[in-house]
Amino acid sequence: MNDKDNGTRERSAPVDAHSGRYQFRVEGHLSRRWESLFEGMTLTVESAGSTLIEGPVTDQAALHSILRQIGDLGLELVSVVRGPPT
Repeated sequence: MNDKDNGTRERSAPVDAHSGRYQFRVEGHLSRRWESLFEGMTLTVESAGSTLIEGPVTDQAALHSILRQIGDLGLELVSVVRGPPT
């Protein structure tokens, strides 16, 4: 009997619906030293007066942690964009 017949095929681990590459846009220009507060993320200052915080987010808990960090720092969140799962 093969694996297809008995339903014991190996399955890949489910991908968290909140995982992927995220872009968080905040109001104002943040200097490079702020990158240490957003571990694993890159900061890009934009000419429109905002800063893009971008990087991988592994799951919903990590997403909420970043959003909480933005709020705790008193930053004004302009937008959040999610890319494809990583």
